[in-house]
Amino acid sequence: MSIQENKFASDLEVKDLTQRAADFIEQVIYDDIPEEALRIGRRCLVDAMGLYVAGSDHEATIIQAKMVSDIGGVPEAFLLGGGEQKVPSSLAARVLGTAGHAHDWDDSQVSRDPDHVYGLLTHPTIPPLTTALVVSQTLEKISGRQLMLAFLTGYEVESKISEWMSSEHYKRGFHSSGTVGTFGAFAAAAKLLELSRDEILQGIGLAASFASGIRCNFGTMTKPLHVGRAAENGINAALMSKRGFSADKSALDGPWGFFAVQGGGVTSEKPKNENFGEPWSIVEPGVSIKPYPCGVLTHPTIDLMLELVVKNDIKSEEIDEVIVRAGSNILNPIRYPIANNHLQAKFSLPAVLAMAAINRRVGKLEFEDEFVQSDAMQAMQRRIVTLYDSKIEAMGFEKMRSKVEIRFKDGRSVSGSSSEVYRGGPDNPLTDREVEEKARGCCAGTLDEKTTDSLIENGWNILNLDDVSVLSEQIQTKSW
Repeated sequence: MSIQENKFASDLEVKDLTQRAADFIEQVIYDDIPEEALRIGRRCLVDAMGLYVAGSDHEATIIQAKMVSDIGGVPEAFLLGGGEQKVPSSLAARVLGTAGHAHDWDDSQVSRDPDHVYGLLTHPTIPPLTTALVVSQTLEKISGRQLMLAFLTGYEVESKISEWMSSEHYKRGFHSSGTVGTFGAFAAAAKLLELSRDEILQGIGLAASFASGIRCNFGTMTKPLHVGRAAENGINAALMSKRGFSADKSALDGPWGFFAVQGGGVTSEKPKNENFGEPWSIVEPGVSIKPYPCGVLTHPTIDLMLELVVKNDIKSEEIDEVIVRAGSNILNPIRYPIANNHLQAKFSLPAVLAMAAINRRVGKLEFEDEFVQSDAMQAMQRRIVTLYDSKIEAMGFEKMRSKVEIRFKDGRSVSGSSSEVYRGGPDNPLTDREVEEKARGCCAGTLDEKTTDSLIENGWNILNLDDVSVLSEQIQTKSW
């Protein structure tokens, strides 16, 4: 039965969220997906395929891959970076998911709710897409439409749980891409494995206990592992429930459920006025495909810094000091006053603004340790000061607001405020060509040009593919 034949009532009590999630996962069919969701989903997929390749030789990925290689097991799915080696699906997903988030360049969920902070919202694509790609390798000839149904089902479940949760989840220090990402990964696996409704309910219960990830690990290899573990745990939850492993069938609800225990409850009205697939979150409020390989909270400030530097033709050696003012939603998670390596740089305003000042670019090369640790970068970071601004704080958290003042050694200064319509966000999205160029840049030096061309073509053409195994084959390399 399709969703159109059995619409979920929007006035159900929030205590029924587990049942509603299970209804959606079980009942949604390909024809229920809006054309706009499919269009945006293809963009997210092309972006992600490049990110898997870019992350395949990242140190975090390689360490995990070598550990998995040593464990071995039933050869079900490609071990990323391991050439022809295949390993159990859940372990393959751990490595692939870690690679997809390794550069912190994967897309971000957005919100139009003033009470939500951006850190609460998840990186929605990598957990369910990783799971869908890996599980599809264990099944016989999964089509592009089947893959997209599983991926977008997981994307929607993950995003709605994240959007509906109280911001206490974030304030307590949880990383939603690891916690909520587990539910998205499970939903994608459940769809491909065709779990029954009872199995879906038990799988949600397992996912609720598996969900993990805390923000103290931002700026370390463990942050991308959160996403890898979300994919791994999502598959394990699906496989266990399919074998009859029991779990609570209302694990999102009640005083001991996921929302209450990890998130302090749900937002008061959203679950009453929205439902899974009503609207599809990938369409409204949308998704941000990142132009920069770092925390999205830094992006509007990077945009502003680049604008000031280019417009005023500023040379880094002319700068005496840079003053950045922002609210706690940016300053708390973007927490490194001085970045000493590429991982810390992804969560450091002084680091990313120093990159903009020195190279007028904030890209993959700028996040190499050699550049971050250079004398020029270390010196410039020490000339950049971040300050808490109570007026910006009072404006709410649904926008990433900041101000930048650049003071010159000769006494002059220039300043500006970040745009609330930041580059990459749904109101100012990257073009399809820019998404493709980003993917090509991610593949450069790892895949040959012919394979890259074919990978990107297959990504755009996903709905017409008869067998999606080609995608997993094309991103496979020998990285270690």
